[in-house]
Amino acid sequence: MRQADHTEVRQWLAQHGLTDVEPTPLLAARLAVRRRARLADSVLLAGLLIGAALTHALRLTYASSFWLPLLALTALVLGVLTAQWLLGRWVRRVDQRAGGHLSRRVTHPVELGWPAVLSRPYAVFTVATFTSAALLAVSVLPVADSSLRYGALVVLIGLAGSAIGTVMQLRQVLASPVVAEDEASLTADVIMRVEDARALVTPSLTWSLPAIFLYGESLGWWNAVSLLLVVAGVIAFGLIQTRSPGAGTAARRALAAR
Repeated sequence: MRQADHTEVRQWLAQHGLTDVEPTPLLAARLAVRRRARLADSVLLAGLLIGAALTHALRLTYASSFWLPLLALTALVLGVLTAQWLLGRWVRRVDQRAGGHLSRRVTHPVELGWPAVLSRPYAVFTVATFTSAALLAVSVLPVADSSLRYGALVVLIGLAGSAIGTVMQLRQVLASPVVAEDEASLTADVIMRVEDARALVTPSLTWSLPAIFLYGESLGWWNAVSLLLVVAGVIAFGLIQTRSPGAGTAARRALAAR
């Protein structure tokens, strides 16, 4: 194991109260693949946002073409979902390959549902964020401004793709097999699941879409609501992060409740 990987693993263990656990190649491999997968997922979401912007720009430039840019955006969303699924598969394959070198495996796999891994506050916040953004987009569809209506369709397609991707990736996190050989590595395994789940529900795209695309020829109530959703969401998300137990504590509670 490289010195840089050793240092990263030691810092991660210390962050989660596992200072007595020795850094291992297994942990190094699992942390490295998750770091790369999250970076790739961020690039995919940025690409989706850019694609949505291009869709809107094409509509404004070629006013006669209504459905073609939306179909292109839908195809982009499907491509992003496929790439996200492949990222999840890649992470599982690295985990399985690393687990194949273990001298022994834990006898009882950890079967944790979303309340233990994600927690109800994070789940409620995620559903509320998506629902609020979707309702805002739907509510402006009857507005006379055609560019605003088109922006609302762009938002709804982007939100649908983001929601499906979040659910799909969360299912992958929950269904991943346990990779552990003792109590310490079992705790680390659950901590990774908690971190993976919480990273998935950070609503960057959900906040961005309405604020960017729900604008028309003049300012309206939808602009104020879009900004209000961002401000309220940031405050609520900050409170949840502050008041919720850390990933290490959440993982130990989940293991204790087995």
